Amino acid sequence: MTASEEAHAGYGLSKRITTMPRSNIHMMSALAREVEDPVSLSWARPFSGTPEHINEAAREAIAKGLVSGYSPGLGLPELREAIAEKLKRDNGIEAHADEVMVTVGAIEGITAALAAVIDPGDEVLFPSPNYSTHTEEVRLLSGIPKFVPTIEEEGFRLDVDAFRKAVTERTRAIVFCSPSNPTGAVYAEEDLRALGELALERDLMIITDEAYEYFVFDGFKHFSIASVPEFRNNVVSVFTFTKTYAMTGWRVGYLHARADLIGQINKAHNCCAICAPVVSQYAALEALTGSQDCVREFHEKYLRMRNRVCERLDGLSQHFSYQRPKGSYCIFPRILHPEGKDSLAFCMRMLKEALGFGPTGEEHLRITFCGAEDDIDRAFDRIGEWLG
Repeated sequence: MTASEEAHAGYGLSKRITTMPRSNIHMMSALAREVEDPVSLSWARPFSGTPEHINEAAREAIAKGLVSGYSPGLGLPELREAIAEKLKRDNGIEAHADEVMVTVGAIEGITAALAAVIDPGDEVLFPSPNYSTHTEEVRLLSGIPKFVPTIEEEGFRLDVDAFRKAVTERTRAIVFCSPSNPTGAVYAEEDLRALGELALERDLMIITDEAYEYFVFDGFKHFSIASVPEFRNNVVSVFTFTKTYAMTGWRVGYLHARADLIGQINKAHNCCAICAPVVSQYAALEALTGSQDCVREFHEKYLRMRNRVCERLDGLSQHFSYQRPKGSYCIFPRILHPEGKDSLAFCMRMLKEALGFGPTGEEHLRITFCGAEDDIDRAFDRIGEWLG
């Protein structure tokens, strides 16, 4: 970069954006395109394809001319009714349609919820490790993310006492993802109830990302904190069709909150999106009301792939240690290799010489297992060969 270019590098740009770090996951994916025949275990994106009955519902909506205009900002009424029923049935949340908003995936829903509950300079607590995009949403809104370490040796368990100590007068919210991206942890009901009690004591909002709710293994259970009646006024529960139904590109999710808060969140939603893609809403309606066989099939596949990744990591035990994921389709092994103190540098060397996937957190790698078994084996063959 020339001196002139350096002088104008930030010209016309906000400090909020120019100081925001680029996502390592996106950066590694871009670098991988420069490498011959990369194998990606990076993106948390299902490779199975959207089930055909969902695709057909979208085609029918297009053929009937239903998708060329806006929907109501909160979403199609029939979809919101179906979501409310699902929340009662599967999550134990006593939901009503006027407490539901359809969003452009979970990410837009969380951003809109944060916009409604924090002001510049407010603090938001996250368990660490966490999904990095959530923290960037807080920074985008001029909030301050604060990180509360989880207990890794107990499967990245929530440390509620540490959360309690982290709360200050500027703390406004707690954001977490369970089942967790990137760790695969499924936070225990007792810990979530304790977090809910803390939120009530200190008048905090809890914003949940429950994208992987159906992918929980080994007899563990997903628990929605908004199912506890006394907590529901302090909780925004965010969900997505992306993971459950392999609908990544459809960009459709939803959230639940008390009705007056929905009205405030909708102000931010309207500024960012007006409404979720209408064709995607019709596809989502079919996803909820049609056959659920695909969800069971995806669960079986991800359990199989989780076990395979663990087997392959066991074969590299001198280089990696790991906590067996209880849910999601992510695993977060610790790097024991001497170069693993700088996980990004380690991954970049691996990309150049063996394989591309995205890191999250120092001394760890995030590996996803939502792809093909052949890709998992090819990737680990290369890693093993590279590590000698």
